[in-house]
Amino acid sequence: MTNATNAKADQFQLDAEAKAFDREHRRKIRFNIGKYDAAVSAGLKLYDQHELARDRGAYLKATVLEKLDEYLLQFEAAFTARGGRVIWARDAAEALAEIGKLTAARNTKTVVKAKSMTTEEIHLNKYLATRGIESVETDLGEYIVQLNGERPYHIVTPAMHLSKADIADIFVKHLGIAHTDDAQQLVLTARHLLRHKYTSAEVGVTGGNFLIAKEGAIAVTENEGNARLSATFPKLHIAVVGIEKVIPQLTDLDLFWPLLSTSGTGQQVTVYNTVYFGPRQPDEVDGPEEMVVILLDNGRTNLLAQPDKRAALRCIRCGACLNVCPVYKNIGGHTYETTYSGPIGSVISPHLSGLPEHKHLSYASSLCGACTTVCPVRIPLHNLLLLNRKQSVEEGYAPTEEKVAIGLWKWSMQHRWALDVLPAKIKDWSLGRLLGQVGWSKRRAALAIAPQSFRELWRARQ
Repeated sequence: MTNATNAKADQFQLDAEAKAFDREHRRKIRFNIGKYDAAVSAGLKLYDQHELARDRGAYLKATVLEKLDEYLLQFEAAFTARGGRVIWARDAAEALAEIGKLTAARNTKTVVKAKSMTTEEIHLNKYLATRGIESVETDLGEYIVQLNGERPYHIVTPAMHLSKADIADIFVKHLGIAHTDDAQQLVLTARHLLRHKYTSAEVGVTGGNFLIAKEGAIAVTENEGNARLSATFPKLHIAVVGIEKVIPQLTDLDLFWPLLSTSGTGQQVTVYNTVYFGPRQPDEVDGPEEMVVILLDNGRTNLLAQPDKRAALRCIRCGACLNVCPVYKNIGGHTYETTYSGPIGSVISPHLSGLPEHKHLSYASSLCGACTTVCPVRIPLHNLLLLNRKQSVEEGYAPTEEKVAIGLWKWSMQHRWALDVLPAKIKDWSLGRLLGQVGWSKRRAALAIAPQSFRELWRARQ
């Protein structure tokens, strides 16, 4: 591995330890996740046959992935028939270049964004800043972390790590308002500032929860209405959507919308659910003059080409696996240093952003299987983490010291006589060295070494 790769893994260890022992951070995240857990538990009781719904969701998504190329072409044909435009982007660079052309054509000064983890994935805000374009996050959580110079902390709740007092401090610091602990007043402040951005922006950018193949449409689910405003007021609406988000037809939303909202927030459905079929039609009174959908690959076909890991592309980004993960609940979202955190992030990030740089994430798991248990589309997440670990070893990304240690252990197990030849002090030193490498002895008492080996005890018994 390169020094940069090692540095990333080392930094993860340092950040994880710092967050795990930060009691205030753990208090905030456990309080916020606790509220979601209660809501989701209540929401699941409204299902008559939730397990059947999960089976159907998993089956439909798996079926689409087997013929993804056909469904994407079907989507493109239907969407363009209504005046929309589809751009295929192999990676972040291509997607950004196309967005650059679109914004330049409209002499864009301001972009309003909503509900789009894919734009976080390609670092759109940073790119637009280099071109002198103001990019404003309109989702309240995203807006807060943008003001604070942070990336989203959680797939569904970007500001989960912040308390009301933290948010008030951020508003005072960056917006110059008087300090208040009234949550409603904070929301009204953001709403007032963002309203002008919607009406003045030349371009609106959203993501898409689902690509609907048959009808050629984008489905977006939200609770604030900011995506609707971002897609309606500007004359150009750009939707950046991962190619894996396809579902067969419009009627499938009656399955996927409740699955997404119940698993994510405990709601039967979210407050705003919108389907965008393209630009404004001649008989319509509102909507953008132009709508462009950027179908983003950016490593997704790497997963698609691996049948044993392909199930990860079923993900509907509900965030349920993050909320139950004991690792995530202790180290938080920012520690991962990736767009997607938690179990699903640990599974897909090595394939979207590079296995050498992110292989350590697949080891950041207790493999308890809680993530698999709650996934609404039955992704076997804990098994995929093991497969990622296997792949990283097979491709030679394991640390040299680990390779040597495993090689020596294998040889000693095949030559048991060697263990009896080695002096006890060497064995003790080796064991201590190994436990020190994995961090066992850092916060635990050193293991006591048995006075007799197993072989000696066995002989004495005989």
